[in-house]
Amino acid sequence: MTIVRLASLIGVGLLVMVLNIVMSILYMVIYGHLINPGHPKEFYDEHIKAAAPYCSIVAGIPLMFLAGLWVAGWADAGAGSTAPLGLKAALAVWMTYAVIDLAIVLAAGAKEGLTTKMWVLVAVSLITKLAAAWAGALVAIRYTIHGGSAGSAG
Repeated sequence: MTIVRLASLIGVGLLVMVLNIVMSILYMVIYGHLINPGHPKEFYDEHIKAAAPYCSIVAGIPLMFLAGLWVAGWADAGAGSTAPLGLKAALAVWMTYAVIDLAIVLAAGAKEGLTTKMWVLVAVSLITKLAAAWAGALVAIRYTIHGGSAGSAG
């Protein structure tokens, strides 16, 4: 794996993180303006603390699936089997996401401590994202083996 490919995979992991955060923001905009409007800012600040882990799970599954699908398609079909390269690429994206997510969770919980419920939500979030990235890569590999080019940039 070249430095450029590794940097690209890390970039995709960061992109998934940013898009997942955007989805939480979008949820809060919809919640604050359409579902439950008229409360002070503090009400919404408290609500997002409770809702963010669930937003991350719900939005993160399709985002990570698409990321796995995309990066697994980057594997060079001329280099033999694309399966190991595609799965490694999806794993690298997930690993990038997981390291950043855990760092954020630990930093956020450093002052108040993390509850068992929060650790369960973090575990569910990371496990479902791993499964989604893996599934996306498997779809891309299957498509590539059968003559398509899933995940190609053009």
